[in-house]
Amino acid sequence: MKRRAFLKLAGATALGGLSASHVSAQTAWPNKPVKLILPYAPGGATDLIGRPWADKLSQAFGQTFVIENRGGAGGMIGTEAVAKSAPDGYTFLLTPSAPLNILPILRQVPYDPMTSFTPVARVGDLISGFVIHPSVGVKTFNEMLDYARKNPGKLSYGSAGLGTSTHMRIEMLKYRTGLDILHVPYRGSADSLNDLLAGSVHMMNEINPLPHVKAGRLILLNINAPKRSPEFPDAPTLTELGYPNSDVPSWYSIQAPAGTPADIVQKFNAKVTEIGKTADMQTTMAKLSVDLPSQTPAEMADFLKADIKNNVEVIKAANIKLE
Repeated sequence: MKRRAFLKLAGATALGGLSASHVSAQTAWPNKPVKLILPYAPGGATDLIGRPWADKLSQAFGQTFVIENRGGAGGMIGTEAVAKSAPDGYTFLLTPSAPLNILPILRQVPYDPMTSFTPVARVGDLISGFVIHPSVGVKTFNEMLDYARKNPGKLSYGSAGLGTSTHMRIEMLKYRTGLDILHVPYRGSADSLNDLLAGSVHMMNEINPLPHVKAGRLILLNINAPKRSPEFPDAPTLTELGYPNSDVPSWYSIQAPAGTPADIVQKFNAKVTEIGKTADMQTTMAKLSVDLPSQTPAEMADFLKADIKNNVEVIKAANIKLE
């Protein structure tokens, strides 16, 4: 009996020590580099947004936040990689909304956007618009519509890939206006931009062409947002142009593998919220035409659920399909 009592006491002590150690490890998070997987190729909007966040988070937590680009399949490859990662607080997804709220509607994906991830924080909402190459010879949105109607199939539009927000924007425009514009999917928006600048494709709708608008190399036709952009005050919104509910918003978030400890998620969310309120980060994101909303993980989950529902309705109404 004495031996059994001793073993029982020893076991309880060991378990107690393990529990304390586990709690201590979580409290000390992060105590090694953290990986941020971006599900698109370098140079696109996800990269432009992700890298400033990685720098600020590295400074704030005293550990390196490492960017890893895993592009392909409309964001599915990188998103799947995070869904299958260990929920230990050292691998996260930094992604636009499309792999979560558009792609799973259009094709079978190896993850569930609602159950495979734990929302962590919102890190930016894009303010972009349709841009066009000057060689087309149009300078306004309505001139583009007129040109496209007179030249069906002649205009080409480059997207970041099938099932992305940039893909949805051209499909929505075609649905609302009845235009015939050729969709050309790329592996990411950086590749699309290269061809746009060369005149190989004529249009895009993403943030990475906007510096070239300021430089006079591209023409901004409109803004896909509820209100005009302070960076481009002369560019009208789609609503102002007579096409309400056509924006197809793209919002960015950090997601953790399901099962990631709640205290890590809360600590991460609090730090992102803190950084997002700083003048430095707001200025950095404003230069990219990105807003910085703030949401709790619970609010994010509700927002994603509602967004998926809205996109199901739009995709069904517009009969959008992957080519």
